[in-house]
Amino acid sequence: MTTITDNAVPVKGRTSDEMIAFVVMTVLLAIVPLTGIYPYFVMQALCFALFACAFNLLIGYGGLLSFGHAMFLGTAGYVSAHALKVWGLSPELGIIAGVAAACALSVVTGLIAIRRQGIYFAMITLALSQLLFFIYLQTPFTHGEDGIQGIPQGMMFGVFDLSKPTTLYYVVMVIFLLGFLLIYRAINSPFGEVLKSIRENEQRAISLGYKTDQYKLLAFILSGTLAGLAGAVKVFVAQNASLTDVHWTMSGEVVLMTLVGGLGSVFGPVVGAFVIIAMQQYLAGFGQWVTVIQGAIFVICVLTFRRGVIGEIAHFFKRSL
Repeated sequence: MTTITDNAVPVKGRTSDEMIAFVVMTVLLAIVPLTGIYPYFVMQALCFALFACAFNLLIGYGGLLSFGHAMFLGTAGYVSAHALKVWGLSPELGIIAGVAAACALSVVTGLIAIRRQGIYFAMITLALSQLLFFIYLQTPFTHGEDGIQGIPQGMMFGVFDLSKPTTLYYVVMVIFLLGFLLIYRAINSPFGEVLKSIRENEQRAISLGYKTDQYKLLAFILSGTLAGLAGAVKVFVAQNASLTDVHWTMSGEVVLMTLVGGLGSVFGPVVGAFVIIAMQQYLAGFGQWVTVIQGAIFVICVLTFRRGVIGEIAHFFKRSL
């Protein structure tokens, strides 16, 4: 898999470009309600963009390919939905409950999976995810194949009425931006630099005295927790929690989003998420052919945009976004 690195670009210049790109992205997202674009589509895309960014933190910067990241998205969604509908918690507490569940799950699964590398790590995460899928299929509180429906949106902090589409949109946007900034800060911190060195040459990192397993576990926990945040927020947008979010195909979709946008780039997963969600939204009329069309587009992207959309743009301008 290709990662994006360009040692010729000064760090300060690259950081400046990334901040400019972040400001542009924020402005574009802020004016969406004024443009007449369907807000549900953008909110859904933002949830998956955060999910993809969390996944990219693990694979793009840690070099760890997880085939089971859907278990964090789905677990947080189920817990938040149950907390909101059955326990009657407020939206902010429902989100916290979902994120806490995803964090706890990432600690347990991380301690198991981090003992292996490469394809073995990927297969362990897939096996754990499928185990949870069948547990959720049988567990009463998830309502099996029916899922949890009719989830109340409520008043966040007693002030923001999430039943209003515009208010919900800006809440989702702010949560996405905060999650994005957290990932960006982690990448550009000493922790992120060590993580990149482990990705490039783990044995050399070990020889320098770094406890690589601890760094990889922390990256796994952070990635899983932020994926859980995406799942908890998605509950308010879709107003349901279903097995779809825990299925292995969801783990495949986030891999697709990351590769299409640009593996190892800061903004790549965001672009990839919008591309994939847009295809699902606007190609829905083709029925089952959507999967075939997505596959064809993915093959074309791999062959023509080997660094992903953002990766190719960054390579063209000789600098990383």
